[in-house]
Amino acid sequence: MRHVFLIGSNGIPASYGGFETFVEQLTAHRKDQEIFYHVSCLSEKKGEFEYNHARCFQIKVPKLGPAKVIYYDTASLGECCRYIKHHKLADAVVYMLGCGVGPVFGHYKRKLHRLGAKLMINPDGLEWKRDKWSPLVRRYLKWSEKRMVKHSDLVICDSRKIEEYIKTEYSAYEPNTTFIAYGADLSKSTLTACVRKGVLIMPKEVLDWREIQLVSRLTRNRKIKGTRAWRKSIYV
Repeated sequence: MRHVFLIGSNGIPASYGGFETFVEQLTAHRKDQEIFYHVSCLSEKKGEFEYNHARCFQIKVPKLGPAKVIYYDTASLGECCRYIKHHKLADAVVYMLGCGVGPVFGHYKRKLHRLGAKLMINPDGLEWKRDKWSPLVRRYLKWSEKRMVKHSDLVICDSRKIEEYIKTEYSAYEPNTTFIAYGADLSKSTLTACVRKGVLIMPKEVLDWREIQLVSRLTRNRKIKGTRAWRKSIYV
């Protein structure tokens, strides 16, 4: 049995964000019965429960404001080490979603390697570029990303552009990367094969606007309207 620990999302059942939906869909559509998933869940209490045939372990996080994410991810790494050691799991994989715990990442990599486990990350988008963060937070996120790429056994990117950025920006570390796209149909589409009046594009992040250039070329005779909900702005 191969044990895979999915940490860094808010947990499942999914109620917020792409990482949570990814974890929900991954566990729900498990094909290999020799893989067993462990999922960290942000909570106000400690405990465990089963969902999608995965072990969900709750991490109690105090009210620390923005710092609670760092606390949560660090505590999740610690719990993975504890569980792997206690149950003597061989060849386990810890998959961290996000890049917020650079200061402690090298430490936990060494602990996990001593236990025979591997440590992988998904760096998400360029979190440090988002203007919702203060300049100080952005500098921390960029530095944290650098540390985590340096110490990862594998960097899994869900965008070819992100993979290209990781390889170029951190070439000194010769990072081991791979590209795995993910997405899910949460409900059956009601769109017909041909949309005559126009195309509505709703990218989640600023980076996704690069894809609009491609879409525009494929839909030259249609009106394209895009919206970024997080900014409540419209681009036509």
